[in-house]
Amino acid sequence: MLLLGLCCLAGAAVAQEADIRVTSGVDRAIPVAVVPFGWQGATVLPEDLASIVGNDLRNSGIFEPIPRQNMISLPTQASELIYRDWQALGAQYVLLGSMELNAGRYQAQFALFNVATQQQLLTGTVGGSATQLRDMAHHIADLVFEKITGTKGAFSTKLLYVTAERLGTRNTRYTLQRSDYDGARAVTLLQSREPILSPRFSPDGKRIAYVSFEQGRRPRIFIQHVDTGQREQITAFEGLNGAPAFSPDGSRLAFVLSRDGNPEIYVMELASRRMQRVTNHYAIDTEPFWGRDGQTLYFTSDRAGRPQIYRQRIGGPAAERITFVGNYNAAPKLSADEKTLVMVHRQEGYTNFKVAAQDLQRGNLRLLSDTTLDESPTVSPNGTMLIYATRHQGREVLMLVSINGRVRIALPTAQGEVREPSWSPYLN
Repeated sequence: MLLLGLCCLAGAAVAQEADIRVTSGVDRAIPVAVVPFGWQGATVLPEDLASIVGNDLRNSGIFEPIPRQNMISLPTQASELIYRDWQALGAQYVLLGSMELNAGRYQAQFALFNVATQQQLLTGTVGGSATQLRDMAHHIADLVFEKITGTKGAFSTKLLYVTAERLGTRNTRYTLQRSDYDGARAVTLLQSREPILSPRFSPDGKRIAYVSFEQGRRPRIFIQHVDTGQREQITAFEGLNGAPAFSPDGSRLAFVLSRDGNPEIYVMELASRRMQRVTNHYAIDTEPFWGRDGQTLYFTSDRAGRPQIYRQRIGGPAAERITFVGNYNAAPKLSADEKTLVMVHRQEGYTNFKVAAQDLQRGNLRLLSDTTLDESPTVSPNGTMLIYATRHQGREVLMLVSINGRVRIALPTAQGEVREPSWSPYLN
């Protein structure tokens, strides 16, 4: 909620910067052939696993799947694999697979080949029910991604977001949704006639924290268990209660309270409910995000006159400002290796808000979005993709963009205005 307030605090531009925009990566994406999985069943499969795997790999921005129509005349069995055919097609890797149905359960066998070295890199089997076919495909994509890049795949992770659907001139239905990372298979976790804000996963993905106005005009922070729906109220102080964020071990919750007069960041030990105030400044401090050491918080503050991002160690010295490019930087999120800071950014001389990434070692900044009024960026746990909320074709939607800028797609979501995305950590 404070983001809108901080927009008003940003002053007029005093100089104009270069417009840095990433539209494609410098290096070519890795061409990979994901061959349609063999299937001898009497009916069509409920899901096309090869298509899902190919889309996953493409969304990372690191791979470029070979178009399916280019593979029609080539053999699809590993025993018939002719490497020179795939070399002629430009593929560096080939993924082959087959499907079987036994006793009501599907089983997928797959194998990954390096075309240049003519070696089999990976083979495996994964099974599940008809409702788990997408899970099977995401799992295969994770394994392929990790085998080739050495980085764990993030395609089996989940996404939280909020939809707002108008039911009339005065009524709005707010819904908290949980879906696959790509927007598929959304399920409703909570519905309310009052706003739901700032949903965040716990590190194990089993709990979520969020802000609700369901008990009147005062915002309150809740924690809800994903599987059971059981929930508990965490804060109900006078004034603002907002922006919850779980610590890396899940034992603490950082959030923003204005009970002492202006918004400050606090940390609560969830077991004892003991609280510690982290910031102490007359400015607005908001949107905490944990560093992986569990002792450092990144947050937005207007203490320099305009919203910028700061870093402070809990119980340590004064906060350190870490963004200096642009007249507005807010909503900090870190990549998994903590080398890249993702944020909502506005350049000097411009009025639109973009999603940007800053190299924390070199200091250089690049734009990742090309829409307007972009907000709420959330980063995949392996740091290869991000999702943010924006306006697209007249409505609020979620956009997925690869960190290297090669891929930018709108996610399929439910009816209504979609906002407040939050990416899960790795899930077991």
